[in-house]
Amino acid sequence: WAEYQKSGVVCGVALPSGLKESQQLHQPIFTPTTKAETGHDEAITIDQMKNLVGEALTREIMEKSLAVYEYAAQYALSQGIIIADTKMEFGMVRDKLILIDELLTPDSSRFWDVETYSPGKPQPSFDKQPLRDWLVSSGWNKEPPAPELPTEVIEDTARRYREAYRRLTGKEL
Repeated sequence: WAEYQKSGVVCGVALPSGLKESQQLHQPIFTPTTKAETGHDEAITIDQMKNLVGEALTREIMEKSLAVYEYAAQYALSQGIIIADTKMEFGMVRDKLILIDELLTPDSSRFWDVETYSPGKPQPSFDKQPLRDWLVSSGWNKEPPAPELPTEVIEDTARRYREAYRRLTGKEL
């Protein structure tokens, strides 16, 4: 949202002007990142990705990412959850593209409640966003060590994760 507010562009993808915070896009967009030597992933443009891995592999990763997202988003919506965004990691094994690491968890996705969804403001969520928000409000500079989390932040995060699990699987943890 911050990147869009500054430039109207996210990872090199120009978006329509006048979007509200949390407003659904007409179609999903692919926003690549790359692993940094240290710290967090770094956003890159699709052209930068093509320079790193080639046009064919970029196209394959984009197609598979969007197909997985669209399938998961339809299922989640049927369970009362909007998948606002998600992260997927890919690797190569014997020259074959594979999806690796966690997929569609509260750690790698933003899950919003269909019933309370209201564009124009931050959304209540079933993911780690409230934990991120607490860390920002604590003044943490993102350098180790992280501040100690209050019990209520831990319990609230766990409750959100359990609710996402219950809604998506129909089972209790």
